Amino acid sequence: MKTLIAASLAGFALIAAPAAAQDEAEALTDDVQTAIVYGDDAAPPCPEGLICVVARLPENDRYRIPENLRFSEDPENTAWAQRVEKLELIGDFGIMSCSTAGAGGFTGCTQQLLEQAYGEKRTGANVRFSELIAAARADRLSQIDEQAAEEQARVEQIERQYMERLERERAAEVPGEGEEELPQPDEN
Repeated sequence: MKTLIAASLAGFALIAAPAAAQDEAEALTDDVQTAIVYGDDAAPPCPEGLICVVARLPENDRYRIPENLRFSEDPENTAWAQRVEKLELIGDFGIMSCSTAGAGGFTGCTQQLLEQAYGEKRTGANVRFSELIAAARADRLSQIDEQAAEEQARVEQIERQYMERLERERAAEVPGEGEEELPQPDEN
């Protein structure tokens, strides 16, 4: 009987552990809301508990094509004449060179495209939002200690007031405390 109870308790503990870990992980994640505002427009309201990052752009950019689409080095946006010129340029040749000259020159083209793509990703417009989000998180964390100290002081004050009220109530005279004892009824 004891082993059956112990086994069932162990089973419940194994089921509850992942759920508790998941709740803890969800508590650590921050919700982030991003927005782009032009000119002197007001920023959208920020709901409680969210990190709001607002990028302010000049009024002139309101109806413009986004910069990452205006100046794109994407091969799909390159004219065929420029593509051919790139292939005809003289340079390294052979294996891993991405050239039309020499045996195995094509083998380096994929590596070159990957390096170019990662370079664009590092300097893209999305990097700016990640920097703003990181700065907002750091600012939020710097305020947590101050807010916690204020909350602690407020709680301690409430506790002091409660304890003072209890002491006053204990020290106060109880109604009927100074009166004489009442006569007891006869047992006839």
